[in-house]
Amino acid sequence: MNILIIGGTRFLGRHLVDAAMERGHKLTLFNRGRSNPTLYPQLETIQGDRENDLGQLAATRSWDSVIDTCGYVPRIVRLSAQALSGAVGQYVFISSISVYADTSKIGINESDAVGRMPDENVEEITSETYGPLKALCEEAVEHNLPGRTLIIRPGLIVGPHDPTDRFTYWPVRVARGGEVLAPENPAVPIQIIDGRDLAHFTFQLIEQKATGIFNATGPGTALNLGTMLETCRAVSANESVFRWAPVDFLAANNVQPWSDLPVWVPDSPEDAGFSRVSIEKAVSAGLTFRPLEETIQDTLTWAATRPSDTPWRAGLVSEREQQLLSLLEQWKPA
Repeated sequence: MNILIIGGTRFLGRHLVDAAMERGHKLTLFNRGRSNPTLYPQLETIQGDRENDLGQLAATRSWDSVIDTCGYVPRIVRLSAQALSGAVGQYVFISSISVYADTSKIGINESDAVGRMPDENVEEITSETYGPLKALCEEAVEHNLPGRTLIIRPGLIVGPHDPTDRFTYWPVRVARGGEVLAPENPAVPIQIIDGRDLAHFTFQLIEQKATGIFNATGPGTALNLGTMLETCRAVSANESVFRWAPVDFLAANNVQPWSDLPVWVPDSPEDAGFSRVSIEKAVSAGLTFRPLEETIQDTLTWAATRPSDTPWRAGLVSEREQQLLSLLEQWKPA
């Protein structure tokens, strides 16, 4: 198939490119050329701004499908969908499970309500607006390509080349050994998906000419923080010791879920469904998962190639973690 990818040189984008080439598809990349511009010299790469240049490109070209990996602002996604409506057979939009309005529900599925923006003209992306903006992007695509839209809602994407460090922190930290500050308790559920598994699933759906909405996170069986950390320890073959810090201790010391201690969201009633999203539809459609050990090992291998001065975008710096571990020893719950 002839595929256009908007993006294609960062994280999920590059996994999509690799999966497409493995599966024998013809690719065109359209991006600004700011991230890894020489990564795929063998592919046709067109540099441009999607807001201003995509329409001109679409006027003279056509593709079986487009994959939009980097749509966050509804106005801009609407322009892309309008420009490509006559140039592609299918529009694949990478969205997020963050679109859902009620994360208290266990087993959120694709028919559940999405969040709404009080003012749909707002374009600032924050933790509060990210999900509702993605929902509006979905609507913009479906409106312009009715019946030709495939929407994929991933959970936390992990694995090699992740620029966010939201998972990478844990394999690297555990591999360093010693006492490791861990959040809440080992039974807290988590959901993650290796970017490579997500990429191959995306192309399975494209090849099936699928449309509609698919939640895409994982793994296929329930996973919790304890198992994830124990697997990190087993892969790195060291003697790390996990010190589980209560939620009230972490809150009292201004330790932020998801950023200071990545992957973790407190297992509270209001967020009980955040890491218990239903993926039954995607699994039935062919979504499969590689072993967690493989994801951890490949993440460690990739992380070791980064320059030593690469700034970490998530996780605790060592000095802060040691301070918190000392405070935890003296902690007396109220």
